[in-house]
Amino acid sequence: MTASDQETKLPREPAIRVVLLPRDTNANGTIFGGVILSYIDLAGAVEAKKHTSSRVVTVAIKEVIFKHPVMVGEVVSFYTSITAIGRTSISIHVDVESDRSGMRVPVTEADVTFVCVDNDGNPTPVIPHPR
Repeated sequence: MTASDQETKLPREPAIRVVLLPRDTNANGTIFGGVILSYIDLAGAVEAKKHTSSRVVTVAIKEVIFKHPVMVGEVVSFYTSITAIGRTSISIHVDVESDRSGMRVPVTEADVTFVCVDNDGNPTPVIPHPR
């Protein structure tokens, strides 16, 4: 990417951004991995709903490796991008970064797959939002 490409590229906006609190900590004083996982799921669902008017449910979260701990009070951003849209499913990549004293620290990343379902929980085709 050239310098001019970087200048014209819009900054990434997170699907969600949260401040993690003392109630979210484990015995070591860092944030529970499960708390981060729940926000990964939520961020993925927010992105999926941008692309379909269907109800979506999580069907899979691929391998999640925690690269750095998250501390109480840090602002954590969850960035999303669509990786695939199938007949009934939407796959989304989620990057998680923490703001640590003005520095962006990569926390983890995951690929989440959602399936569109009807009122009975049966898979249904992805219905794009009307344009």
